[in-house]
Amino acid sequence: MGTVAYVGDDNETFAGGAAVPRVVIVDDHRLFRSGVRGELGDAVDVVGEAGDVDSAVRVIAEHSPDLVLLDVHLPGGGGVEVLRRVLARQPEVRFLALSVSDAAEDVIGVVRGGARGYVTKTISGRELADAIVRVAEGDAVFSPRLAGFVLDAFAATDAPPMDPELDRLTQREREVLRLIARGYAYKEVAKELFISVKTVETHVSSVLRKLQLSNRHELSRWATARKLV
Repeated sequence: MGTVAYVGDDNETFAGGAAVPRVVIVDDHRLFRSGVRGELGDAVDVVGEAGDVDSAVRVIAEHSPDLVLLDVHLPGGGGVEVLRRVLARQPEVRFLALSVSDAAEDVIGVVRGGARGYVTKTISGRELADAIVRVAEGDAVFSPRLAGFVLDAFAATDAPPMDPELDRLTQREREVLRLIARGYAYKEVAKELFISVKTVETHVSSVLRKLQLSNRHELSRWATARKLV
């Protein structure tokens, strides 16, 4: 991606009279955040950064940006949790998801959560700057293939209803949940997902806490009832 320079309408302003949108970047990789900031240059005014759910909610509350550039997978509950907590108090803030994932469930999850766009990290700097401005102005922006997921999900008569509990889980937590519900031992889950047993234990604990379940047997029944197995 090359350096971006966005030239907008001189009469166009955002919150606080700013000539460019005020943006918070939320991603758990510091170097990636720095790279995005550098690529965007003067196209936006980056007023804050965060690397997990709690710090994102705090920074957004402090700066009241026009737009949040949001990663889907974050420590502390994921992008959906950021959307849930922020939009309950600051419904005027707009969100554009920026993720390496192009999985349909990730796209649909954050759109249901309130994001107005979703682009993947293969996007160029110039395209990203344009997407940010458009979403900040009220448009909805999606990478072409991802737009199809959204249209299919919301147009289908048999589309699954929104499940607030499931939407609180990160993509990795859902993967662990499905394997545990299928009867995999922790070591088998670790091998399947290329993670440590300790990490599996951490994810299971997080899932149990979020779903308010007591053990893996209740977890298996919960997943089976929702046809996730």
